[in-house]
Amino acid sequence: MPVAFPFSAIVAQEEMKLAILIAATDQSIGGVLVFGDRGTGKSTAIRALAALLPPMQVVDGCPYNCDPEVPPPGLCERCRNPDQQHKRKTRKAPVPVVDLPLGATEDRVIGALDLESALTRGEKAFEPGLLARAHRGFLYIDEANLLEDHLVDALLDVAASGENVVEREGLSIRHPARFVLVGSGNPEEGELRPQLLDRFGLSVEVTTPKDLKSRMQVVRLRDEFERDPPAFVEKWKRKDAKIRRQILNAKERLPEVEVSDATLQRASELCLKLGTDGLRGELTLIRAARALAALQGDASVGDEHLKRVAPPALRHRLRRNVLDDAGSTTRVERAIEELFGA
Repeated sequence: MPVAFPFSAIVAQEEMKLAILIAATDQSIGGVLVFGDRGTGKSTAIRALAALLPPMQVVDGCPYNCDPEVPPPGLCERCRNPDQQHKRKTRKAPVPVVDLPLGATEDRVIGALDLESALTRGEKAFEPGLLARAHRGFLYIDEANLLEDHLVDALLDVAASGENVVEREGLSIRHPARFVLVGSGNPEEGELRPQLLDRFGLSVEVTTPKDLKSRMQVVRLRDEFERDPPAFVEKWKRKDAKIRRQILNAKERLPEVEVSDATLQRASELCLKLGTDGLRGELTLIRAARALAALQGDASVGDEHLKRVAPPALRHRLRRNVLDDAGSTTRVERAIEELFGA
């Protein structure tokens, strides 16, 4: 298994790293979209985080990595079977990071039913797809803006329900499919479909470092890693362990973090000022701010949390304004300054 670059060794790209930590703390936020230059550490960051997280408990032999601690409605058909529950064994497995390639067929993504076995032997033979492998982990889509429409439609259905349903010729298979959706792409190569864009909780813009010191540090660390990956990982082990504890503590603290009516009002005022469509902007803004507060060890969400997560939570939800040629990030920052002050 390839050795992942340590998360704590990633230079710069602070907004991207924070967005990924927030999404790992609260999966209900809806994932992260990273748009920007090639070679800026987009895929490196997500694989580094997955390697950083502790192994998860799964039902042994389950193709969907079902969580033995969840109630039966959240399990697959096999693990839900009362006759099997007392026989269930558990094991630890790494958090999955699954790549969704652009040329993937629909059967490879959602899974395939073997109609011949069903018709001749009466068996529901099912070959799980990439969505099954990604359950409880990360589904990574490079060049998400180039994804074919039929795959986008399948992803939208699963992202909305947390369940994958495969139906062929009157046969139906369903299994849980909850994952953190991470997409990346270059905006010069085309825009993302609005329906899929709205499903990403946070949107991050990354650029190639412009200062000499950062560029030299990136090259030096990457070269050191590639010459001896195990030694490099060992060198950064303590810093990665610190981030792991931070995430685990944040997950435990998250339900206790308070969001006052005054904070909720501020979030709604900001979304009204920006003219965001629907209420998903407010929900994401509040959830991201709460996850940030949990990561920082704060007991309640305040203005500073809202201000920090507002750009990634809202920049991709703005309508085009023909009278304002400023970029979406500039518009969000301007609204923050007007509402919250400097």
